[in-house]
Amino acid sequence: MSRIVKIMGWLMKPASRLTTQGAMHVRGVATRRKSGNQKRNAFVKGLSPAALRALIRAQTQDIRNTSGIASGYQQANVVILHKSLADDFEAFCHANSSPLPLLYRSQPGEWACPPLAEHSDIRTDCPRYCVFENGRLAAQVPSLTDFTRQMQDMVSFYLGCSFSFERNLQAAGVPVRNVEQDRNVSMYRTSLPCHGVCVFRCPMVVSMRPVPEEKLDAAAQASHLAPMAHGDPVHIGDPALIGIQDVSRPDYGDAVDPAPGDVPVFWACGVTGVEAVQSAKSPLAFTHSPGCMFISDRECTPAAATSDPEQQPVAFRVSQQPLHYSLASKATVQRIRTLELIIGEDPGERGIRALFVQDELLKSCLSLSHASSALGKEVAMVVDHRTLEMNTRIMEDAVDKGVIKTAVPLLSFQNPGQESALHFLCQDGDPKRPRFDHLVAIERSGRAADGNYYNMRGVNIKHLVDPIDDLFITASTISGITTTGIGDGGNELGMGKVKEAVRAHMPNGSLVACDVAADFAITAGVSNWGGYAVAYALYLLNICPIHERYLRRGLGYPPKPHQRNDWAASLPTVAKEEQFLAILVNYGIRSGKSGNLAMEVDALPFHPVHSTLIQRLSDVTLKPRPPLA
Repeated sequence: MSRIVKIMGWLMKPASRLTTQGAMHVRGVATRRKSGNQKRNAFVKGLSPAALRALIRAQTQDIRNTSGIASGYQQANVVILHKSLADDFEAFCHANSSPLPLLYRSQPGEWACPPLAEHSDIRTDCPRYCVFENGRLAAQVPSLTDFTRQMQDMVSFYLGCSFSFERNLQAAGVPVRNVEQDRNVSMYRTSLPCHGVCVFRCPMVVSMRPVPEEKLDAAAQASHLAPMAHGDPVHIGDPALIGIQDVSRPDYGDAVDPAPGDVPVFWACGVTGVEAVQSAKSPLAFTHSPGCMFISDRECTPAAATSDPEQQPVAFRVSQQPLHYSLASKATVQRIRTLELIIGEDPGERGIRALFVQDELLKSCLSLSHASSALGKEVAMVVDHRTLEMNTRIMEDAVDKGVIKTAVPLLSFQNPGQESALHFLCQDGDPKRPRFDHLVAIERSGRAADGNYYNMRGVNIKHLVDPIDDLFITASTISGITTTGIGDGGNELGMGKVKEAVRAHMPNGSLVACDVAADFAITAGVSNWGGYAVAYALYLLNICPIHERYLRRGLGYPPKPHQRNDWAASLPTVAKEEQFLAILVNYGIRSGKSGNLAMEVDALPFHPVHSTLIQRLSDVTLKPRPPLA
């Protein structure tokens, strides 16, 4: 909660400061913004697109920007370049389709735009234009008619705009603060590099709309239905995660005041085209002035390709510090929830259902998915120092037998002194430079309230356990490190999140309950099953088009099929898990509950109990989704 308060605090600057300070910047050139936009009367807001273009063409100054008008019609960002750059810019648009959805490319010297509007003229139909010379802003003008001769050899690009889906937001019950406040939308340069093509290389620009937290799903789904108007959000949460340090100072447009409880939601923005034009440094180029769009006659109707209700986005908070939300499709969410129910079965009759918290698996895996990007994650395993040599040999055997491809680096942590956990987790002990994104503990005994470590029989095993709990405790104070605990009884590290339920419902719970919480606590009938489910859920997120697009912010290209095949090949299988269990038995490692040296885990035989469960998880994950009826 403290992090939300902090974020909302710097979002909620006093209105007087937000609306009077700052200027619209384009590569260091600034023009002082009017103190607020002129109030638009109902007459202007109710005009047809053709009438609005006529009013803009007449330069009456009634329309300073196009935010909040032409509701329900597509608006377009505009980029006008010399024909020699046109093919490269079109390729740049296709490579970065989220910020630059291409609606139409004109012929050289073509002023009209027949597919989008009748009787239009790109030289006069935007309220204001930017003129760039060698990549620098030379002027802002109300018309390009003075450049008609030069434009004979230039090509106009019409690119989708988020103004087009604002009516969709309103129809879904989502307040649109910039429209409510009669302001241009807030737009920002980010630290997200676009996929470069030839001379076009620039960061992505985003627009931001504050959205009430309870309306995040509705906002994502309403914009999802408009892929040619940028589609789903590309980031929800802390602006600093995408390089925006102060949302009260937009690079383009106006600052917009949030309401209490609003969360900043960012959509890719066509002003990225303005940045691209500057990066190309062509002798002469034109763009619309940010917020001063071309208004088309085309209605912004839901796209058939995005209307599958199972493929609509759903938002989940995956981090409180920093505040961060992620997206996944409804279909993917349902499959992961099915995995969670399967691993929550309790063949050992321990009563673990009392510890179940829905969507802990999903949220943990969404957070893991964001950690250092997809399959190429760097992973290390922290083990007790006394077991370091044995675990090294086990790892080598697993590689030799093909259970895993490469050995996982092994680390140990003995807590030799004060702040040693901070130095272990962060470079030079600096909490602003964490080495790790996410800590996961599976079936590791955790510290109880009395400082001891107990197994489920109530036996104190503190002498066998290194204080790795300190890493979890310290991680909870470091922005950017998230933690997950996986357990099957409540004594495991991280299960402190559900310790009251452990004390109330589990045998010896008041004694053995772990007191150290994780951000996410995944409960399973056997802890190993929780580990399997994490692997399968990560695969599902990897092949989820909604989540995958959100991960790469709609920039560049989606993963190729062979990359997804690598993911599939890394999943647990009955054969691999049986072989790995045989390795453990060979090293004298016994079943945790029975103490037997046998092919069992927690007194449950590998066949048929564990093997059947692994196959069920695999079936849910890998079987194609049935077609809609």
